[in-house]
Amino acid sequence: MDEVPEGKCCQRVKRPPSFMDAESYDRWYQTPRGEWIGQREASLVLECLQPRPGESLLDVGCGTGYFTRALGSSISGQVVGVDINPEWVEYARRQSTGKPSYEIADARALPYANGSFDLVVSIAALCFIDDELAAAREICRVARRRFVVGFLNRQSLLWLQKGRHGGHGGYRGARWHTAHEATRLFRDLPVQRLRVRTAVQIPSGGHLARFIERLWPPSVASGAFLLVVGDINETEKPPEHGMQATACGRG
Repeated sequence: MDEVPEGKCCQRVKRPPSFMDAESYDRWYQTPRGEWIGQREASLVLECLQPRPGESLLDVGCGTGYFTRALGSSISGQVVGVDINPEWVEYARRQSTGKPSYEIADARALPYANGSFDLVVSIAALCFIDDELAAAREICRVARRRFVVGFLNRQSLLWLQKGRHGGHGGYRGARWHTAHEATRLFRDLPVQRLRVRTAVQIPSGGHLARFIERLWPPSVASGAFLLVVGDINETEKPPEHGMQATACGRG
């Protein structure tokens, strides 16, 4: 979530990345700063998901599969990552040595039946999708129990450093959300218990940043990584969309 390589988030856009490759993107997470930030984000997502034995997981906008792999190690059921970029999906498949599988799919029209996955996540993908509300609807539609969606927080130090004036580096063209704006995407959908958590208060990743991170409550919406967490209201499920649906139940 800090000094990402140029084009870090382009796997989320509806076009292939033209100025970096998937390997360079994943390599950033091997740097000391990238490793800490990636682990901090994945840890918060798992804390919010609270996966149960046998539950399945879908990662929407998975890109290289970094978070799919990181989260999948704590999921005992089926784990699937989807992305619209074929090259990055192929890269994710090559990196997968265990459970996760990967498919090409549009976040705005997921090819799965209602409630196909117990848990659905999407990490900083909606920030780069034109119709983010359509993607939010689809995430809620295919989720059976809970979803966790990550955004870039406009009320954060990272936004002051990288988000202003159209964004810099890998954040160029991204939409940054406040906690209110992010939760508003889900308020008319069949969800309940919406809550917000954040991480990466100081994006430098140094000793001071790590010390403050341990003390700062994740419920304070000031971190660069902004999560919206919600539970699915089964009695108000949206109708199936027109695409052919594929059931993906528990693994």
